[in-house]
Amino acid sequence: MASQNELVNIKSRAESTSQPTETGMSRRTMLFKLGLLFNGFAAAILGVPILRYLLSPAIREKKMGYDSWVSLGGLEKFPAGETRLATYRNPVVTPWDGQTADIACWVRNVDGQSFQIFAINCAHLGCPVRWFPKSGLFLCPCHGGAYYEDGSRASGPPERGLFQYSHKIQDGKLFIMTGEMPTPGSPNAANGTAGRPACA
Repeated sequence: MASQNELVNIKSRAESTSQPTETGMSRRTMLFKLGLLFNGFAAAILGVPILRYLLSPAIREKKMGYDSWVSLGGLEKFPAGETRLATYRNPVVTPWDGQTADIACWVRNVDGQSFQIFAINCAHLGCPVRWFPKSGLFLCPCHGGAYYEDGSRASGPPERGLFQYSHKIQDGKLFIMTGEMPTPGSPNAANGTAGRPACA
């Protein structure tokens, strides 16, 4: 059993740790404030990336060349009444992009005066479509999607037609707008079946 002196010493030590020291702060208060400081520091470290993500649409800057007209070549490369494969170099590239920065598209010269430029990707899951001139169809090898020569949906799982690029003719060359990839939400997306009946 502890002696009376030992009990008094233990009690006096406990009281001294909970009572304010000469600086006016108890041990408990100091540890509480250190805990708050540490938690605030951890919250700031975690909060900065979250805030940056939430504010990124407002503060993000577009890279140079993002919205730009890119030449596909002279009009002589695309004879009237034919559909040809063309490629262009993505204007927003990094040195390690290599050949993946070369993007393909289908160019249809309707009558020598008007053009349609289709994204090579199927509107279903993005597989590259191929042009078959004998049948006059774009066919997707992945799930059997088919499109008429004007890009409208013919049959298969795609719910809409091929996506189209905005284009212009200037100085005998065909240019396309490359900044925005054609998707369902973009203003230059094709209008589905465009008056053609879908095959069952």
